Amino acid sequence: MSILTLEQLTKNFGGLTAVNHVSLNVEEGEILGLIGPNGSGKTTIFNLINQYYPVSEGRIIFKGQDITHKKTFEIARLGIGRTFQKVKPLKRLSVEENVMAAAFSRESTFAGSRKTAREILDFCNLSSVSEMKAGSLPIGGRKRLEIAKALATKPSLLLLDETAAGLNPSELDEAIDIIKGIREKLGITIIIVEHIMKVIMNISDRIHAIAYGATITEGSPEEVAKNPTVIEAYLGSDYDMEVFGNA
Repeated sequence: MSILTLEQLTKNFGGLTAVNHVSLNVEEGEILGLIGPNGSGKTTIFNLINQYYPVSEGRIIFKGQDITHKKTFEIARLGIGRTFQKVKPLKRLSVEENVMAAAFSRESTFAGSRKTAREILDFCNLSSVSEMKAGSLPIGGRKRLEIAKALATKPSLLLLDETAAGLNPSELDEAIDIIKGIREKLGITIIIVEHIMKVIMNISDRIHAIAYGATITEGSPEEVAKNPTVIEAYLGSDYDMEVFGNA
């Protein structure tokens, strides 16, 4: 059953078409990888889904409801959460307070918000730094905090935008485990934008590849990795599925 459908989604910025009639379905409970070169329109698609940008053409259907022209806060309340490439925590607040602030989008009491925040901090391996000022966290902690804040909004669909960028190998493994756990333990459907092939190939059920704002192909990680157009436009001729997929 599809939880999200994009129908001929298009975004024009003046004479530039950033997203060009992209159509895709996301099945409930799956992890869909969205890949493509820098500037190919991946984050713009996220911004269209969340209505940070208005849609130029096409439709967005979430759980059978047309949300194409909904407001951003309405879409969040319907159950779509997201992270951002550039993490910007509330630096002067503690890690726990950052997650509590996000939890208030669903919780009406301080106690409820704190309970939600503490459960999520534990899930994201952040309990030990919950009282630390968010601005003092290293990049790995900030990335996990970004995920925690998104989870605090209690989404049924989570959009992850380069949550593994800048992480060292051990942090990368931890991020993979957390992302897998979001689906397996919390039952949340995920669309992930990521340039690190170790991540995208290890966790995605399907991959949708785009370039210049348009779809190249879609399929299993193995199928997409072998697609000549994807190799030419994005992966490069040196890409090795066994090395990158199982690293």
